[in-house]
Amino acid sequence: MGMRDEIQADLAEAFDDPDGLADTVKPVAGSRTVKGGYDPDIGGTVPASTIYYVGRGVFGSYLAKEIDGTRIQTEDVKLLVLQNEIFEGQAGAATDVPAAPKIGDQVSGYRVLNVYEDPAQATWTIQLRK
Repeated sequence: MGMRDEIQADLAEAFDDPDGLADTVKPVAGSRTVKGGYDPDIGGTVPASTIYYVGRGVFGSYLAKEIDGTRIQTEDVKLLVLQNEIFEGQAGAATDVPAAPKIGDQVSGYRVLNVYEDPAQATWTIQLRK
């Protein structure tokens, strides 16, 4: 078992633990609209499509020392999501296809401003703003 697997297993256990983070873990639902383009095979424009993803995570806030008033504002929300628990899906049903949040996505009623990946590639930390 590699470091990433260990981190993800430990965090998943904390997410499930009633004495740990279980009371703070919330469902995460995200979407991204992908613009259509010209497809020469059909001789026309392909309409825009929407990619949905679902998972679970912990919503929190930024520390006072992290808030600079410009890039990170007081009302911004920090979301921690395990990379191995976020999948493309729709209407609450996940598939086996892993998903990666991107800047501009809509996640649980917020707009994604930044997405950070930890060095072990185990979690996403997502900066959200209303």
